[in-house]
Amino acid sequence: MSSSKDKQPLARSLGQFFGHIWKGVTSDSTGPESQKQTLRHDVEEQTSETEQGKMTLRRTTIEEVEIEGAPNSPPADPIP
Repeated sequence: MSSSKDKQPLARSLGQFFGHIWKGVTSDSTGPESQKQTLRHDVEEQTSETEQGKMTLRRTTIEEVEIEGAPNSPPADPIP
């Protein structure tokens, strides 16, 4: 039977649980057999004042190319 000294606090257990979840979400899932290249990353931002306060509209466009099964091939030239 374990004593109360062996138990972890609930906050630590929750922190470890969500830490594992966060690691899975933020890890690279492309694997070793694919190659990904970002061709374009555009951010448009527009700020205006409204009755409720300052409002920011942000539009992000990311164009990527992913080639599976060719880990040693050179990166593709960006499309003009």
